[in-house]
Amino acid sequence: MGLAHLFLFAFILLFSVSSAKISSKVGICYGQLGDNLPSPSDSVKLIQSLKAIRVKIYDANPKILKALKNTDIQASIMLPNNLIVNISSSQTLADKWVQKYVLPYYSDTKIRYLLIGNEILSAPDNLTWSSLVPAMRKIRHSLKTLGAPKIKVGTPLAMDVLQSSFPPSNGTFRSDVSDSIMKPMLQFLNRTKSFFFVDVYTYFPWISDPKNINLDYALLQASNITYTDPVTNLTYTNLFDQMVDALVFAMRRLGYPDIRIWIAETGWPNGGDYDQIGANIYNAATYNRNIVKKLTARPPIGTPARPGWVIPSFIFSLYNENQKPGPGTERHFGLLYPNKTNVYEIDLSGETPTKVYKPLPKPTNNEPYKGKIWCVVAERANTKELESALSYACSQGNKTCDPLQPGKACSKPDSLEWHASYAFSSYWAQFKRLGGSCYFNGLATQTIKDPSHGSCKFPSVTL
Repeated sequence: MGLAHLFLFAFILLFSVSSAKISSKVGICYGQLGDNLPSPSDSVKLIQSLKAIRVKIYDANPKILKALKNTDIQASIMLPNNLIVNISSSQTLADKWVQKYVLPYYSDTKIRYLLIGNEILSAPDNLTWSSLVPAMRKIRHSLKTLGAPKIKVGTPLAMDVLQSSFPPSNGTFRSDVSDSIMKPMLQFLNRTKSFFFVDVYTYFPWISDPKNINLDYALLQASNITYTDPVTNLTYTNLFDQMVDALVFAMRRLGYPDIRIWIAETGWPNGGDYDQIGANIYNAATYNRNIVKKLTARPPIGTPARPGWVIPSFIFSLYNENQKPGPGTERHFGLLYPNKTNVYEIDLSGETPTKVYKPLPKPTNNEPYKGKIWCVVAERANTKELESALSYACSQGNKTCDPLQPGKACSKPDSLEWHASYAFSSYWAQFKRLGGSCYFNGLATQTIKDPSHGSCKFPSVTL
């Protein structure tokens, strides 16, 4: 073995030892956008039952931090997006925030990571963009000077921070943030020995191109499907590794080849709307079990560009959250229902063999749904909010609610729910192609059962 090979071997061994300090066990994201979720104390017990070693929350909720007191669960907390600009220019404000939301809990709760905002570079707000790294520096300084120097500071970004991700060796940050934001951020992460936090969902690239991306490849299901990067000759057996390595090469391109990656979110939806394929319990369980198995493997597997590296991660999410905006999939990423029951069996320690789990329900929507869909009022919709949503739907478009006028075909029955259901279906039929959704702040839901009655025919969307 030559001197160069000995040096390389020693470096890999040294990195493996230091990397092993970060446990390969998986954590869970604890979102709170639901009006029916268990209490923080019950939630902590559920987190423990899933054998999660870490939890990420999207604020610094005192009740949750108190519930985590004297447990072995490491906590990642978050500075809200709307505070970033002010804190970036005021060390005093940064100090006050740390004094209020970190120090009272630091001695009894294992706060280990403080994330500055959430997916900031995905929103069209250049002022917050330019404030991001200065805010990270201010908070880091507060933690050091106020007695919590071991807390790592980072910020979770989405994959859209990349301008190019295929092949992985061509990974490149977006030109609008590369020099101005990513370079100083990577310098900060490198200097403070922190992590590049990133949300990696194979579901989204798959659903955008299901004809060319194999579903098993996205689900990390063992198969004979592989992809070889033509530049590096690295061979990939799943989409997750491809996405992570695109980030590795993007950082390498800016001169930071060794910053550790932390998966801030990953997961697969267990349900959704009829126009969203692949969102089902079978696929969600398959993906999450496979990714946990990969991430908790001993010795660590890493990725083709970083073999043997530990990739600490959070699975998204603890619960199905019924108040999350956006498509139906957004409200169906949970491992648990709000009634505390499992959506499917899973062990985040990776110690339970897959073969001992109960059989999963067969997927029914891996192929696009073909037929008519209507948009109607969801169960338990708030009456006052429904009145406002009805008014909004009827004020849009061309004669959206004309059939609801007195004496017209859909005026009877004269009930708020009936009128709102017609208005929602009519609105969605007109505006879906322009980006309109069947959501209305959680008041609406899709159905394949025709709600039409008598001479009243509800407009529909045909897929």
